[in-house]
Amino acid sequence: MTTMLLDPTAEVSAATRPRLQRPVDLAGLTVGLMDISKPRGDIFLNRIEALLKDRNIQVKRFTKPTFTRVAPTELKQQIAGEVDLVIEGLAD
Repeated sequence: MTTMLLDPTAEVSAATRPRLQRPVDLAGLTVGLMDISKPRGDIFLNRIEALLKDRNIQVKRFTKPTFTRVAPTELKQQIAGEVDLVIEGLAD
């Protein structure tokens, strides 16, 4: 008996996207801080926020409902519409 395995994605090769160019300077930009809801991630992001605000950089905070799943589409759209770049906080 022969077993046939089928790939439901129908991808021949993985999709790739070029990385966006990093800004030279944060002046005038709004930085988003994404807490993925892992323990102590907020401690890291609180420190980053303080450092950015000391440099007069505008900061917005966002939080995923849970670290076990990807961010909801609505949250990703909100972030994309409100900030210029994002720092994601991972901790444990």
